[in-house]
Amino acid sequence: MTFVVTGGSGSLGRHVVAALPGAHSVSRSTGTDLLRGTGLNALRADVVVHCATSFRHEVQMARAVLAAKPAHLVYISIVGCHEVPLPYYRQKLAAERVIIDSGVPHTILRATQFHSLLRKMFDGASKLPLMVVPGFRFQPVDEAEVGLELASLAQAPPAGKAPEMGGPEIREAVDFARTYLAATGKQRRLVPLKVPGATYRAYRAGGNLAPGRAVGERTFEDYLT
Repeated sequence: MTFVVTGGSGSLGRHVVAALPGAHSVSRSTGTDLLRGTGLNALRADVVVHCATSFRHEVQMARAVLAAKPAHLVYISIVGCHEVPLPYYRQKLAAERVIIDSGVPHTILRATQFHSLLRKMFDGASKLPLMVVPGFRFQPVDEAEVGLELASLAQAPPAGKAPEMGGPEIREAVDFARTYLAATGKQRRLVPLKVPGATYRAYRAGGNLAPGRAVGERTFEDYLT
């Protein structure tokens, strides 16, 4: 089979490319612009693993990939995109629906937040003496493990919605922040942040978690060290 990975040079896509024999990475730098709809001939392959993402144009990008009519489209989505009313989560859910309604054979994998997302969040928050962190739980998963799962799904028949993939630990954000501070040697006073609104309620209720699918093995502490 032939494989193409959109966003193959990104933090997730590079792991997929490494795990798929002969996989070809496409992006704007290689002449394929999913937003402008140019260079889509490069997407012609037996399987397209769609890792490129956009906070505002996720649906548009999915439609561009579908226009290439892949024999099998593998798409990475987010656990809780149907429950947490963040704009980006809504984009992911809408893209899922477009893919499902297209009739193109597909596999959709929902994963929990990546370790790198928590690290970036804590990097920013730790610039101040008071380190403000969300007042809810996370279940971070390692990007390399998600990349391997996507590669495995790409080499299998289309599965529709694949079982979700979550990290090995569910902990309060403040606990992950303590792990971050210990690993980086920083000393900060932690302040859990609670805010009103539907998004916070959805997070607090565990809408971003997959407790029954804690299949990842690498912990946040492993990632930091």
